[in-house]
Amino acid sequence: MTRDEALSLVREFVKNEGLVRHMLSVEAAMRFYAEKYGEDVELWGVLGLLHDFDWEIHPTLEEHPQAGSGILRERGVSEDIIQDILSHADHTGVPRDTVRRKSLFACDEVTGLITAVALVRPSRSLYDLEASSVKKKWKDKAFAAGTDRGEMEQAAKELGVELWEHVGNVITAMRKIAPELGLVGNIQQ
Repeated sequence: MTRDEALSLVREFVKNEGLVRHMLSVEAAMRFYAEKYGEDVELWGVLGLLHDFDWEIHPTLEEHPQAGSGILRERGVSEDIIQDILSHADHTGVPRDTVRRKSLFACDEVTGLITAVALVRPSRSLYDLEASSVKKKWKDKAFAAGTDRGEMEQAAKELGVELWEHVGNVITAMRKIAPELGLVGNIQQ
């Protein structure tokens, strides 16, 4: 599946622009890690883009992401990608036994926290955001309370990347698409 096909699928099933931006963020982070590990950047990007495509139609752990796998099969998505998507949720039982699967898990949750931190900064931008700013907000459990910090720590550990290095990597990746994410803010580039 090409990136354009994946984006069309996302647009077909996802109407919430915040969720679309989340998937674009994960796509960017996956592309970063594919490049870092010498892997197929396009394939990893498509995986990141598709991973939550069914969240709006299957918004419970009983359904997501497993119920979406049938739709992906019907659309010709490779079984490898489908299994990778299933691996990002602990309850599916699909092991995170490849660097690609570990990367998806590591990039998923952290993008939400990074976005939240960027949005409360005076600049409202990714361009001046550093991992240290995310670290300061990390300690405030009421901030972005919907993000699972324990999962983020576990995911970075599974990936084998120190947490704050990982946060910096994901910020770097997200900066590349800041206009698409609405996170340019008031900084001129």
